[in-house]
Amino acid sequence: MKERSEFPIDIDSQGRGVLPPEVVSRYGLKRGTKIYLENGGNGLSLGICRDPLAKVYIEPTNRCNLECRTCMRNIWDEPLGQMDSSTFSRILEGLGNISPPPKIFFGGIGEPLAHPRIAEMVGQAKKIGSSVELITNGTLLTPDMSLRLLDAGLNMLWVSLDGATPESYADVRLGSALPEVLANIAAFRKARQTEYTQRAYLGIVFVAMKRNIADLPALLKLGREMGVRRFLVSNILPYTAEMREEILYARSRMDFYLGPFLELPIIDINETTFRPLYQAFDSGKSVVFSGNRNDEAQGRCPFIESRSTAVSWEGNLSPCLPLLHSHNSFLDSRERFSRRHIVGSVNEKGLQDLWRDPQYAAFRERVRAFDFSPCVICGGCEMGEGNEEDCFGNPFPTCGGCLWAQDVIRCP
Repeated sequence: MKERSEFPIDIDSQGRGVLPPEVVSRYGLKRGTKIYLENGGNGLSLGICRDPLAKVYIEPTNRCNLECRTCMRNIWDEPLGQMDSSTFSRILEGLGNISPPPKIFFGGIGEPLAHPRIAEMVGQAKKIGSSVELITNGTLLTPDMSLRLLDAGLNMLWVSLDGATPESYADVRLGSALPEVLANIAAFRKARQTEYTQRAYLGIVFVAMKRNIADLPALLKLGREMGVRRFLVSNILPYTAEMREEILYARSRMDFYLGPFLELPIIDINETTFRPLYQAFDSGKSVVFSGNRNDEAQGRCPFIESRSTAVSWEGNLSPCLPLLHSHNSFLDSRERFSRRHIVGSVNEKGLQDLWRDPQYAAFRERVRAFDFSPCVICGGCEMGEGNEEDCFGNPFPTCGGCLWAQDVIRCP
């Protein structure tokens, strides 16, 4: 039975409420604590939001105009579609009651610019006060689209570039052309500059593989010339056996856990230090830099830590992008099936209600503790072939085999 407490709240002339000191002490409230007001059947009630929603990944569509080697869409068989206006309105309705409004990131499995109303969606998100980011492959970023996105108030545009030459770029992003994408980025850069200020920042996401890692220095140079504000490098998550041969983290992931540790200070990497440091990295030790060692932590979910959630084009809400769609991938030589986890639909329940759902809140606490079996390095158990349960007794969904939690795979 829920505890019921009644106490006076003094409301001043500016609408600010002051709680009695004994209530503040009893519930451990501190300055800045978020409290929500809920209208129940018997009146208003207060609730403490101890982990307020801060970021929402929205998948406008799972359609795409390219067939990239790295994409999950190569191995799934899901219906294609795009978010309709009513579903998006339900998301905005739920976000409008949160202060400050969570950040919105348009991205998922698909090309956001393939949605015919994407610029309008950006504008609607900005009207509720959200900071808005979007990721694109750049092929549909026409000058007209750039102006529409900028006029809508876009704060950050991320472009996926997996090569610095036309040949290496086309080798990964099949059906695209690097010169066309670079021209589109140049047009965006020109359009964002006004007389008095610069509208929107530009970022590049690079998925590193054996076939393209040599292009990284040239890509960084390209980015500097284009005025890129942020670079994000991620490893590849291989969805096919062919792409399993492209990973760059087979040994480093094992060494991180199995040690012994080699602790290094912050040090320059240059013509003097490169070769000895490379030999140190290749010595079989688990290399950590000063201040970055954490012996106890087995994983740390970037989505949970940033208080994020994800919504598919149908309106299904999931704890993170990796759990938004069911898929197969490879963990070393093991094929692994990850079943999607849907908390609920924004079309049936308010976004805030879904976020505060007791089971979802309990899952977030479980992930913060990250007491999952170490499936990333352990290959002796069939439970590691999926996320249904693990040998520590954790129920679905389990996260011990998630490479995002090991900072191997990264998202903006």
